[in-house]
Amino acid sequence: MNVGKTDQSLNPPALIADPEQARTGGADRPLTEVAVGVLLRQTDCFLLTSRPPGKVYAGFWEFPGGKLEAEETVSQALRRELREELGITLGIVQPWKVEVVDYPHALVRLHFCKVLSWSGELEMREGQSFSWETLPVTVSPVLPGTVPVLGWLAEERGFTGATHQIPVS
Repeated sequence: MNVGKTDQSLNPPALIADPEQARTGGADRPLTEVAVGVLLRQTDCFLLTSRPPGKVYAGFWEFPGGKLEAEETVSQALRRELREELGITLGIVQPWKVEVVDYPHALVRLHFCKVLSWSGELEMREGQSFSWETLPVTVSPVLPGTVPVLGWLAEERGFTGATHQIPVS
C-alpha cells in the first residue's frame, strides 16, 4: 500500500492512495461524500473495523462509516450507517475534520466525526471484524484514509512515534 504526495489542485488537497494505479473514471470523476465515525472510549481506545469481504480494500482497517444519501446530513448518514453496519445508536455526533482521498476506484471526501456516546452492543452485520485500539494500532493493514486520523489523534494525545504498522510489499 503506497500513499502518494498531496495533489494541490483539489481544495482541500487530496491524499493520493496507491498513486501507481490508474484512476477509474479519469480526471472528471465525481467526489463521493462519506460520513466517518471516530468512536472514542474514556480509556483512550478508539474503534476500528475491517472492510468486509467483497468490498474494495477488503480486510483493511478503518474507522466505520459510509456514503451520504441524497438530502442527508453528515450526522444523519453516520447514524444510519452505524445502525445498519454495527447495530448501535449514536449519541452526540461532533464534526471534527475533513479529508479528501483519491483512491484508484473513487475520489472521496471523508467527514470525520467524534462519537463519545452510543447505545447497543456492537454487531458486525457485514462480516467485518472490530478492534478497540490505542496508539500505535496493532491491526494491519490500515486503509490510507485512516492514516491522517491516527496522526490527528496522536497530535491531540501528545503521542510520538509510528501510529501504525506499514506492511512490507
